[in-house]
Amino acid sequence: MYRFGEHLFKYKIRKMCIPPTSISSSFQQIRTAASTKNRITEGPNLRDFLQQSSPVSNVHYVKSQHEIPYLPRDSLLGRKRKVFFEIYGCQMNTNDTEIVWSILKDYDFRRTGSIKDADVILIMTCAIREGAESTIWNRLKHIRLMKEKRDEDKPLQIGVMGCMAERLKKQLVENERAVDVVVGPDSYKDLPRLLAVGQRGQKAINVMLSLDETYADVIPIKLDRKSQTAFVSVMRGCDNMCSYCIVPFTRGRERSRPIKSIREEALHLNAKGIKEITLLGQNVNSYRDTSENTEGVELEASVLAPGFKTVYKTKIGGLRFAELLMELAETVPEMRIRFTSPHPKDFPNAVLETIVRYPNICNSLHLPAQSGSSAVLERMRRGYSREAYINLVQEVRSLIPDVTLSSDFICGFCGETDEEFYETVSLIQHVKYHTAFLFAYSMREKTTAHRRYKDDVPAETKQRRLQEMISAYRTGAEELNRQYVGREELVLIEGTSKRSKNDLAGRNDGNIKVILPGGDVPMGDLDSNERKTIVSGDYVAVKIIDSNSQILKAVPLYHTSITEFANHKHNRTNMMTNYCSNV
Repeated sequence: MYRFGEHLFKYKIRKMCIPPTSISSSFQQIRTAASTKNRITEGPNLRDFLQQSSPVSNVHYVKSQHEIPYLPRDSLLGRKRKVFFEIYGCQMNTNDTEIVWSILKDYDFRRTGSIKDADVILIMTCAIREGAESTIWNRLKHIRLMKEKRDEDKPLQIGVMGCMAERLKKQLVENERAVDVVVGPDSYKDLPRLLAVGQRGQKAINVMLSLDETYADVIPIKLDRKSQTAFVSVMRGCDNMCSYCIVPFTRGRERSRPIKSIREEALHLNAKGIKEITLLGQNVNSYRDTSENTEGVELEASVLAPGFKTVYKTKIGGLRFAELLMELAETVPEMRIRFTSPHPKDFPNAVLETIVRYPNICNSLHLPAQSGSSAVLERMRRGYSREAYINLVQEVRSLIPDVTLSSDFICGFCGETDEEFYETVSLIQHVKYHTAFLFAYSMREKTTAHRRYKDDVPAETKQRRLQEMISAYRTGAEELNRQYVGREELVLIEGTSKRSKNDLAGRNDGNIKVILPGGDVPMGDLDSNERKTIVSGDYVAVKIIDSNSQILKAVPLYHTSITEFANHKHNRTNMMTNYCSNV
């Protein structure tokens, strides 16, 4: 019996055979315990018990940053096996897949864009709503047929990753026999071992949640090499415990990456030519880097937006989201910075003032309201009232006049009356959003709502209410977008328009899609004699000429940069101010 810190691990040897389905959690405990200050340093380690002779590989490799300490690396190599990724869900799932690809590539796996050529199919899953899970269950049935048709000399291995893997691990193994590997959001570094075990015809599972895993030591490898934008995960997990939400149970507690590692990744992406990054986190603006030594430093308490509260105690110490934004804005001044998904409570004035100060931090904020009824918000455990939310919106728009707002709304939550629903519609009409993500409520097991309430709003009522929300949102979005007509905007070109090869598509600072004709335009300003063809990755000043609820249409004016455009805009504002003063 070996004691590792607070963890107790009993190790039994029976003919040197350990069931793979039961060993994953034990391995995770050992890895966690090994990083504690009280670890045992004398006597045999786990490698001494498990290491077995393996054939000498003819694959040349260097020591991996993702080394699994208790198994010989040679037994975990992919040996050029081809992996096909299929991704469902949010931006975090895309970034997680890029982390997985970085880990597997380091273990001699190859990536394929054809599912027919794959030796391994890995599905990154979402569990936020029932519809997302149903899609994946149906997809697994189709992939199972592919697996059954495979020749014995080219077996197909199937793995399920992400939130659904953690939530439905038992069902995935017992009901969907084709699944070989199940890996949760905090166990991706263990994937080479799980695939090695699963390749032998055994089930391999690791869905242990971690209190400290942020993958700060893994540099993600972009799946879309042509894209000029990238995702950067800055924190993981959520402590808010909203009554409808499954995220705290599938992603675990909040923990944040050190600012230093995020800065290094931003510099790495900048050197690769990336023009825009989106900072990711389940509750991104509650970011709190506690990695620095704070001995002798007076620790400050987290500050919330006025009128907001939490279900947890006030957190003390650490570098906050405003400091992260400031560090990145100064490190990569010609790279746009966005972030998602935030919680309204974590928008104190320090964050808003930082956004105003730096032109490369986009004036585009996501303020998920979820409901416009204070009574429903109370049942949802959101920590604010309708009035507090409206006050925050007013504060945001007073500090950032050109801000674009987006939001999330749920209709048909437990016990929602017609009166409560129309309070949501009136909030959408009152605030007006450029973008909104609107959903009918889908109850999730394990959540507080599942334990306390009944999903008592009929499905047809939910769908009717959803359509009313969509109508209210589109009316407001069309009105807001119309205000852009005649204005000059800075657009990052993302590529060719899907509707016409002669047009280009990009996004302005407010994250609204802009369509413009291709061609060449002056460099620097309209008076320049030097001209350059517009290509993906260019920053171009445009004039908006038309709009609808979804897009803006524009004509290109000239090539520029974030700093140059901000200076031009500032000088033009000063000229108008002086003109008005003289008049």
